Amino acid sequence: MDAPKSCTPEDVATVNVIAAKDLLGSNHCYLDVRTPEEFSKSHIHHAFNVPYMFITQEGRVKNPEFLKEVSLILKKDDRIIVGCNSGGRGVRACVDLIEASYENVSNMEGGYSAWVDAGLTPAGDKPAEELKTFCKFRP
Repeated sequence: MDAPKSCTPEDVATVNVIAAKDLLGSNHCYLDVRTPEEFSKSHIHHAFNVPYMFITQEGRVKNPEFLKEVSLILKKDDRIIVGCNSGGRGVRACVDLIEASYENVSNMEGGYSAWVDAGLTPAGDKPAEELKTFCKFRP
């Protein structure tokens, strides 16, 4: 049996929001790892939401079912772009996915905040500053 893959944040491929937008138009999936509350305020069209962390009374807690939940919606050979609010949770989620043998995983640099800053939100959506406020991960 093969040893589990070892991965560090430095090993994770990163794409900027413009490249991510182009890739999402060409057979890539977007995995939004923000909380359901953040996701419900605004998100990238056709995104899958599987939170990497939850806010609890004890503080931030990693979702113990993260990999299981991802496996229910994405295959290990799917092309996956992972995003959070600003990039931190996204890169940690990428590490876990790569170590679980997902083959084509990239982190979207700057997360959804960078997407908003680049003006990529749908026309008629809330103003950028309001969306970025919604996206903050707060205990």
